[in-house]
This record gives sequence, structure tokens and C-alpha cells, in this order.
Amino acid sequence: MAVPRERLDPGTLEIHADPSGYASILTPDALDFLAQLHRRFESTRQRLLQARRVRQAGYDAGALPDFRADTVAIRESDWRVAPIPAALQDRRVEITGPVERKMIINALNSGAKVFMADFEDSSAPTFTNQLDGQLNLRDAVNGTIELTTAEGKHYRVNANPAVLVVRPRGWHLHDKHFSVDGEAMAGALVDFGLFVFHNARALQARDRGPYFYLPKLEAMEEAALWDEAMAMAEAELNLPTGCMKATVLIETLPAAFQMHEILHALRGRIVGLNCGRWDYIFSYLKTLRGHRDRLLPERGQVLMTVPFLKAYSELLIQTCHRRGAFAMGGMAAQIPIKGDDTANEAALAKVRSDKLREVQAGHDGTWVAHPALVPVAQQIFDQYMPTPNQLDVLRTDVQVSREQLLATPNGTISRIGFDNNVEVCLRYTAAWLGGLGCVPIHHLMEDAATAEIARAQLWQWLHHAGIPAGGAPTGGALEFPDHAPIDFALFDHALAAHAHRLRDSDVPGADRVDAAAALLSALTHADQLGDFLTLPAYDQLG
Repeated sequence: MAVPRERLDPGTLEIHADPSGYASILTPDALDFLAQLHRRFESTRQRLLQARRVRQAGYDAGALPDFRADTVAIRESDWRVAPIPAALQDRRVEITGPVERKMIINALNSGAKVFMADFEDSSAPTFTNQLDGQLNLRDAVNGTIELTTAEGKHYRVNANPAVLVVRPRGWHLHDKHFSVDGEAMAGALVDFGLFVFHNARALQARDRGPYFYLPKLEAMEEAALWDEAMAMAEAELNLPTGCMKATVLIETLPAAFQMHEILHALRGRIVGLNCGRWDYIFSYLKTLRGHRDRLLPERGQVLMTVPFLKAYSELLIQTCHRRGAFAMGGMAAQIPIKGDDTANEAALAKVRSDKLREVQAGHDGTWVAHPALVPVAQQIFDQYMPTPNQLDVLRTDVQVSREQLLATPNGTISRIGFDNNVEVCLRYTAAWLGGLGCVPIHHLMEDAATAEIARAQLWQWLHHAGIPAGGAPTGGALEFPDHAPIDFALFDHALAAHAHRLRDSDVPGADRVDAAAALLSALTHADQLGDFLTLPAYDQLG
């Protein structure tokens, strides 16, 4: 029996957008459920966000992340997570993408074991994008999702589709379109609440979930909040306790020091951890933004083979397998290069090399961003992982210290690399303001995470490594091979040049280039690196 509760008073949940067309999603009972989630968890969410700010202030003042002294017993004691459902025992290749209708159908048909439907970094959270996504996923769960394009091409889901896993927004994002008692709702609870209200029973009846990917966590307490939210939803919706399962993305530097603790906080429902490599690099930059001696080179040189990323990924494998959870590898962002076989093969070779590294290290699966990469990744994992997973690979050889997780790699910064960061961040931000969260740029599928790396590096280089031509960097073991002057004159010129070129182009978001340039300029000139690009950008999003 669901927990009894009174119907909300009229007007306590307000929708600040036109709800026309979404009556089947925004039902009175669904809105009532959202309001209950908000009232139960919003004060805790705000307290945890304040704890983030306090920790970051400490890092800005010179402190460094470390393993927690108060949770030694969790790290050193023997315990394991709950048994993993049969539907998630083999996750060797997972495909990710936004909750757009064609993408959902193609991803479910891609041959991947899992499709992560993303309300977060690959979606721009307009009201229509998020609500259309809910409609699309409901139809996918019900087996009725189809699409006929204007050109007459018909899409439908084939037999044996990928297992659906949903990624809601992170705890840090609010949703300006929903408020309860005058407070904006957490985007995470809007996405999660509407999805489980309409789909949890159907998925649970088929032993297919509901399953989730949880993003941007920084501490075990934030994982515990998700556990409480899922427990409440199970009780409200008359579902078996623990049927909602979660995989957590370890994509923040603070979370890398709390992997045992995050698994423990969710031990009754967690399935594994994922190396969210792009956001992790961004988090390294953001967390250590006050440390002039911890600069990163161009993002193309910050590969998973550099010491701090290798240490992070191997520690994740060891931690997960010790606890009986899966250790998922990271994203291959390459997309097919049409019309240039040589360049396309070079791109695929990078994917193969990356996936070979992952499977040989002990990962249980990996991510790709494009259906064409599914067979490429699967061939590598099939060859080197004939079993459904590698939980028996315990990696007892791995010994990772705080210093290894924080080690800054050597590398270079060139004018070409600097200019590429300006272009990628400008183009992505313009597309995002235009409603697109997943944008192909230079044969890579860029999302908010990669744009954040570009933005954070620009800020870091300009504020901490600004040098005259021929000078020496102020921190880190970096080299400037073309003796490029890294200064605001260079940035302002590059930003203006790219804005002028893109303004009348056919790239996504061309009509938002000026707004994107103004935002990027303000964020880059600011005295402190902003926490997230998407927070100030959200104010300009429809």
C-alpha cells in the first residue's frame, strides 16, 4: 500500500511554462508526487550544496582533496553491494545520447547492451526538451515509440533492444519551470520523479529497472540522498524495496577519494561506478582552480594514460571489484568521418586502443557516443572479455596515493590548442543556448563536459599561466613550443574572430553566437572560475 498523504493545496506546485501537449505527463498525481519529493529532500539538497561550497573555499585557500579520516572503517572493512540484476550482468558496450526520439530508437537498436538516455550533459534543459524526453521514454518503455521523418523514413525499435538506463540532472541544477511553495525544484528530482512515476511499474514488472546513472556526485552524503529519494519513490509507487538500481559516475575529483563510501551509501541498490573521464578532467581543473602549480596542458594531451587519470581508473576498478560492483570505462567521443577513409581509420584506431586499454585493465564495459562505434568497442571486449564481466579481476597490485590522484602531467600549450578551446566552447555554448546539448565539432561529439574543459582551461591559462612571448610558465611542467603569448588580448581576438566567422554560418546555434560570446567572455575574464557554464547559461535558455 502506498504511503497515505493528502492532495496538495491548489497552486503549491507551479509550472512556469506552457504545459500544452504534456497533459499525459503532467497529471495531477504526477505533480503531487514531484511536490512530495521536493518537500522531503530540498532542504537536504541545499545543505549538501552548501557543504560543496565550503569544501571548495578550502581548496581555493590552498587545501587539497584527501581520503576522509572519518570513514576509514568503511574503506577497510569487508562488505559487498547487493546482487546485480540479470539484465545488467553484461554491460560490455553502452551507448549514450540525449532523450530525442530518433536518438532513442537508434540507440536501442544499436546493438549495445545498455542505452543511457541522458537528461543531463548531452541535453539542453529547455522545457520542451525535457518534457518531450519524458514522452519519448514513456513510449519506449511501452514499446510504442516510432518516428516517421518529413522525408518519409520510418524508425521503430527492433527486437531485443538495449537495456534502458536514465541519467537525470545533477544535484546542483535547479529547474526554473517547476516550483513548489515558491522554491525552484531540483532538476534531478523533476527528471527522476516524472520518469519513475510513469514508467517504474512497467519496468519492474519486466525485470528491466528502473535503472539510473547518477552524475556529478562529490560525497557519500550526496549518494545517500539519492538512496533516500529512491526508497521514498519505491514506497510511494508500491514497488519492491531496492528494485531501483543505480550506477554512479565518478566524474568529480572529490568523489575519487570517496569511492568506497559512495558504494557503501548505495550498497542496497548500486550496480557499479563509471569513469566519467571528461567531467573528471573538468573537475580537476575546477577543484584546483586556486593552485597555480597545477595547470593542465591542452586537452588533447590529457589522455587516460597520463598518471593521474591512470591512477583514478585503476583505483576505481580495484574498489568496485572488491565490493562486487562493476567498473565501467569511459566515453569514446569520436564519430565517423565521411569521405576521408584515412582519417576515419585513424579515428577508429584511437577508439580501439582506448578500449583495449580499458578491457585489459579490468573494466567490465565501456561507453560510445555513436552507433557506428558499437561494433568497434564490442569486438575488443568480446575478444578480451569472453565472460559477461570481470568481477574476478581484483587488481590487488594497485596502490594509489593521494599524490598520484593529484599529480599534474607534463605537456604543452600552443596557439592552435588555445584557439581550439575558444572555438569549441563558443560553438557548443551557442548550440546549447539554441536548445542542443550534443554537438558534433571536428569529428568529435561534444557535450557540456568537454565544453567545460575548454572553458576551464582558458580561464586557468589566462589567470595562472599568462606569459609574454618567450617567457616561462608560472606553474606546472608545461612548455610553450611556439612561445605563444597567453594573454587576454589573444583570447579577445580569437573570440571575436570565431564569432565573426560563425555568425552567418550554418553551424547549430549560429543565431546565438553573440550571446554565447558575451557569456564566454564574462566567464573567462572573471576573477574566479565559475562552477558550471550551464548555470549562468540557463538564465538565457528558453
